[in-house]
Parts: sequence; C-alpha cells; structure tokens
Amino acid sequence: MIKHAYIHIPFCIRKCRYCSFVSGLDISEKDLYLKSLLKEIKSKYKSEALETLYIGGGTPSLLEAEDIENIINHFNFKDNAEITLEANPETVSSKKFSLFRKSGINRISLGIQTFNNSILSQIGRNHDEKCIYKAIETILNTGFENISIDLIYGLPSQTTESFKSDLEKAVNLKIKHISAYGLKIEEGSYFYKNPPSLLPDEDMQVQCFLELCDFLKSHKFEHYEISNFAIPGFMSRHNLCYWKNKNYYGFGLNASGYEGNIRYKNTSIFNEYINNPIKREEEITLTKKQTEEEEIFLALRLKEGINISKLKPHHHKIIEKYQKYNLLEVEKNHLKLTEKGILLSNEIMSEFID
Repeated sequence: MIKHAYIHIPFCIRKCRYCSFVSGLDISEKDLYLKSLLKEIKSKYKSEALETLYIGGGTPSLLEAEDIENIINHFNFKDNAEITLEANPETVSSKKFSLFRKSGINRISLGIQTFNNSILSQIGRNHDEKCIYKAIETILNTGFENISIDLIYGLPSQTTESFKSDLEKAVNLKIKHISAYGLKIEEGSYFYKNPPSLLPDEDMQVQCFLELCDFLKSHKFEHYEISNFAIPGFMSRHNLCYWKNKNYYGFGLNASGYEGNIRYKNTSIFNEYINNPIKREEEITLTKKQTEEEEIFLALRLKEGINISKLKPHHHKIIEKYQKYNLLEVEKNHLKLTEKGILLSNEIMSEFID
C-alpha cells in the first residue's frame, strides 16, 4: 500500500539560471496541464489514505488556491498527514496563503537560496531580501507553523562570510527546517551553457558545509540528513519516505515514482504529457540485489544510518576500510557516516553498490 505522493507543477515566472529541472513553463498553459494531471491521478491513484503529499516544482504557489484545493481533494489522507507546498517569496500573499491553509496545506517549503541581493540578481531569482522577510511574516500570520527554507552555498561571488550571514539571518526567522545544498551546475541549466564568473571552488563549498553543520547545531537544529536540518519534531516526513526507500506515487510532467519494485518516470515533453498523461516514459524493475543496494545508499544519507543486520558479509571490509579514517562509524548497531565522511559520501556509498 502506497502512503506517499509527489506532484510536479512546472510553472515559473522565469527559470532560475542554476535550475536544470523541468520547469519554467508559462502559467498560461495551466488549465491544459491540470486537466491532464487530474486525469493521471484518477487513473493511477488507488485511493489509499496518504501520510504525505508533496506539491513541488517549478513554483506551485503560482497556482490559484482553488487549483491546489482541487488537486488535494482527489486524495484521501490519514489523520495528521503532512501536505507540503513549495513556494517562492514573490508569490506569497495573505489572501492566497490563507486559502492554501484552508485547503489542507500544512507545510510550506520556501525557496530563498540566499539573502544577498546581488547574488539573487546574478542567479535569476525574482525576489530580494526584503521580500523574504515579508513572505515569512505573511506565511506565519496565515497560520503556518511548519516552514522550511532552501539555501544554496557555492553561488557566484559568494564567500564563506556571506554564507554565514545567510545562516544568521535564517535562524532569526521563525522557521523549523532548513535544506542547504552545494551548487551543482548541471546540463539543462542556463549556467551550464553560460558559466558564471567568480564561482567559488570546491574548498569553499567544504568550508561552507562545515560552517553550516556547526552553526545550525549550535542553534538546536538536528542534522538528520546530509543536506537537511530540522528543529526536533519537524523533519520532512515526505522526504524521509525517499531516504527510507518507501514506495510513492509520482504525478505530473517528468515526475518519478516507485511502486512495488518498479521505478518509473513520466515524460519531460509537455505536449506528450498533455496528449497522454497515463503513459510512462520509462519503467525499471529492480532486482532484489538492486533494491538492497538502494536501501543502503539511501539510508547512509540519514543521520541514523542503516542497521548492520541489513548488510552482507562482504560489506564489512568496506566498513573497516573507512572506519580507519573516521569516515564511517557504528553506533547502536547502526552504520552511519561521520561528519567528515559526509564530505566523501558519494565515493563511500558507491562502494556498497557492486
């Protein structure tokens, strides 16, 4: 039984220069898209009571409140389900967010990225620092307690000092969760074809990550996943379903899902999705071995790690190798990355995959 669902909303005012997601579509295509989205949901959703629903993008908060309510009304939910909406500061208004709250949304994930106005302009964002404070105040005043923000380090012209300033400003907001990511310039983004100047090097990203961990720990945020920090009780329950390798629905353009032992993905081509939202672009049936390897890889992203009992005998040589360098540790019968190990997480986790 599937208890989690993700919905992709691909519309934006304009696409950020670092973004490689399927997004940036014009809002004028909204009605056409929502018609196909709801057709897909009606065809694939089996009426389970969901524990989490995540509406991401793109910029889902560009939609009208009645659009969001209509989507939510197509699902059943368990009591106290977590229902998240991604938003950008420039789309926040008291009227709209009050209606979002009434529709059932109870968690907001706000894309801030940085408080630095100069850097915000360089990366193509549509808000400034003043807009961030106004948006947070409005979201709080409309009844939302569970608010997450996104930050990025390694941005053009950014220094460790300016990133620490971002952290100081963030913890002074009444927020419960911070997701912080190192900038990666990927194919499909504006920056991939037009590399920005004054891009910090890898050493600077490492310094920012270490500062991030120390600073947020000192402000009572728990580092529960490689890139995620939360006040106790406010971890992202939806994202935990990914890291704990649970099944979930994926609805919408380019959305991915995981049902049984099948991972699937929808088309990234708008007209193809509009014409046939039921068709999946690809389906991969995982073997038992692949499923076990994915479980290890994903669990090692979490602070709690993975129970040693789930590992195979040949994995213990890998563990011993990295324990010598204080990159892996075993605590309460769980294997996990040390803070130092997180910096080499991809290299370490790849060794658990044959």
